[in-house]
Amino acid sequence: MLVDSHCHLDFDDFSEELDEIIDRARAKGVGRMLTISTHLERFPGVRRIAERYDDVFCSVGVHPHEAEHHIGLTKDRLIELSQHDKVVGIGETGLDYFYEHSPRDAQRDCFRAHIQAARETGLPVIVHTRDADDDTLEILTEEMGKGTFTGLIHCFSSSLELAQKSVEMGLMISISGIVTFKKAIELQEAVGQLPLSSLLVETDAPFLAPIPHRGKRNEPSFVADTAAKVAEIKGIDPTELHQITGDNFFRLFAKVPSPT
Repeated sequence: MLVDSHCHLDFDDFSEELDEIIDRARAKGVGRMLTISTHLERFPGVRRIAERYDDVFCSVGVHPHEAEHHIGLTKDRLIELSQHDKVVGIGETGLDYFYEHSPRDAQRDCFRAHIQAARETGLPVIVHTRDADDDTLEILTEEMGKGTFTGLIHCFSSSLELAQKSVEMGLMISISGIVTFKKAIELQEAVGQLPLSSLLVETDAPFLAPIPHRGKRNEPSFVADTAAKVAEIKGIDPTELHQITGDNFFRLFAKVPSPT
C-alpha cells in the first residue's frame, strides 16, 4: 500500500475540494494519509478531517515555527490530546534555525516536551529539522538516553550523518518531493545509502510538489511521483517500494489499522 506519511489537509489550500483531493489520492493507490498538526489551536480542525475519512489519520503537535506561542507546553497536554482513535503521532515538532520564527530556546523546550509525550504514549514523534542538525541530534540522543521512543525525520533534506545517526537510534527517514528535483544530488545520494527498512515517503502537501508537478499546489496523490523516484534510486520496482514503505509506516505508526 502506498502511504502519504505527512500532509496538511487542514490548510486553506484544500478547503474547497477536499473530497476530490482524497478521491484523487485513492485513485493513485494511496491507502492511508497522515494529516499533521502544526498549532494546538488548529488541532480540532485537523482531528475533524481525520474523523471524516476512514483512510486519514492525524497527529497532535506544535511546529517549531509556532513554539513561541506555546511557551510552557507540557507533555501532559499533548498526551491528553492524543487520546483519540485517529491521533497516531506526536508532532510535528523539532528545530528550524533557517527561518527562526520562534526563539531557539522555545523551540528546544517544545521539542523535548513532544519527545516526552511520545515516550509515554508509545506514539512516534514527527521531527522537523532545518539548519539545526547538531542541536537536533543532541536532543534526540539525550532524550533517547532517558528512555526509548520511536519517530521519524520528516521531509528529510539534511546531512547523511544526521540520517544515519537517527536510523541507528531506531528512527525512520521520510522522503518528500525534494528528491525529484534535478539539483537535489546530495539528497538522492543519501537516499541511495539509507536502508529501505527505514524509509517512508510523503508529500508535505500543499508544499514541495514533486516533478512533474513542481510549482503547483502539492496534494497526496503526488506521493506516487516521489515513490517512483525513490524506487529508481534504489533500483527496484515502484510497486515493491510502495509495499516496503507501506509496511514501514504500519510498523512505525502501529495505532493505524493496517489493511486486511
